[in-house]
Amino acid sequence: MIKTTDLTKVFGSLMAVDHVSIKIDRGDIFGLVGPDGAGKTTLMRMLCNLITPTSGSIKLLDRDIKDAHKAVESYGYMPQRFSLYGDLTVMENINFFGAMYNLDRRTILSRADEILEMTNLIKFKTRLADDLSGGMKQKLALTCALVSRPRMLILDEPTYGVDPESRKDFWRVLYNLNQEGMTILVSTAYMDEAELCKKVAFMDRGKIAAVDTPGNIKRQFPYKILEIKAETRDLGFLNEMALVRDAYFYGGKFHVLVDKSTTQAVILEKMAEINIGVVQVREVPPTIEDVFVLLAEKEVV
Repeated sequence: MIKTTDLTKVFGSLMAVDHVSIKIDRGDIFGLVGPDGAGKTTLMRMLCNLITPTSGSIKLLDRDIKDAHKAVESYGYMPQRFSLYGDLTVMENINFFGAMYNLDRRTILSRADEILEMTNLIKFKTRLADDLSGGMKQKLALTCALVSRPRMLILDEPTYGVDPESRKDFWRVLYNLNQEGMTILVSTAYMDEAELCKKVAFMDRGKIAAVDTPGNIKRQFPYKILEIKAETRDLGFLNEMALVRDAYFYGGKFHVLVDKSTTQAVILEKMAEINIGVVQVREVPPTIEDVFVLLAEKEVV
C-alpha cells in the first residue's frame, strides 16, 4: 500500500526524518509512536505529498507519490490540529471538502449521511463546527477525510486531548472502517492505542527504532520487569545498582528492569540493607509503554 525507501527530510541543520524505510501493507492498522519532535508529523506530510523529501522515495499503490493527480483520491488525511472552518456548519464543511475532490452534491450528501451515522454526528448537521466538543470536532475531521471514500486513512494524533470515552468511540469507528478493508496509518501519543494497532513503528530522533506487531515487540523485550510497591516513593538508589538496567514509576508503582537471570530475592536483599519496606514485588510482562521507555532512552542506530 505504502512503501518508503531511505526517506529523508532536512530542515537547515535539522535531520527531521533520517533514512526511514517502512512498508504498510493493505489492511494494516499501522501505528506510529514516538516522543514530540521525533519526526512523525513530517513523515506523514511527506506521505501525503504535502512536503517534498530531501531524498529517498515513496510509493503509494505501487505508484510514485509524485503522481499526485492519480494518487490523491486514494487516501484521506487528517492533520494533528483541527483544521476545518469553525464558522461553517458540519454539513457545510463536508460539502466544501467534497467539492475539493470534485464530487457532485448528490454524491456528497449520500456519503455524508452514511459517515455521519457511523460517527454519531447525524443529529448535528446544522451545528457550527466551533460549537462542537473536542471529540465531535475530531469526528467531523474524520468525516471530511472519508468523504472521498479513500482506500487509506492517514491520521496524525487524531485523539490528542480528547476525553477517554470519545477516544474509545473514535477507535470503534476506525476498527469498523478497517474491517471493511480500509488501510489506516495513525500516529498516537497513547500507549493503549498503540496496543490496538496491527503493527507499530517506534520513531525517535528521525529514525525508526523498531517495527513489528505489538505482541512480537513485547516478546522481544530483553529484560525482566519487576513491579515493586514500597513504603517510599524515592527509589532512585535502584538506578545506582549495577544489576538494575532502569527503574521508573508506572501507575503508582515502580517498574525495575533487570537481566532475566536476576531474582526477586536479590532486589529484596538490597532494599532490606537500606531499611526500605517492600509492600509487594512481582514479575510482570512488559507493556508497549515499557518498550517505548526503553527505546526512547537508547541511542537509535
